[in-house]
Amino acid sequence: MPTITFHKNGQTHVGEVQENTNLVVRAGIKQFPFPHLTYGCGMGKCAKCACRVLDGAEHLPAANWKEKKQLGERLDQGWRLACQLWITQDIVLEQAEMQEVQ
Repeated sequence: MPTITFHKNGQTHVGEVQENTNLVVRAGIKQFPFPHLTYGCGMGKCAKCACRVLDGAEHLPAANWKEKKQLGERLDQGWRLACQLWITQDIVLEQAEMQEVQ
């Protein structure tokens, strides 16, 4: 099972999820081990779930059109939309407060 390391607000949370898990879906049904994930629509329209991938990006598929539209040049800085990612390997994510991201 993939290990997720999630950094937010100076805290680090580590937990395992089933392979091929979407973190926003898991948060929405209260089965995600990290309660501090900020998310909104879950469809790539609001970008509230934007996270910077610190490690494991090589295991993710290329950004889709929704991520390209919402994140623009931030993609080059390692940002992705958690709602658009299906986790299959270990990953380390960091989520900043929205005002820091924009």
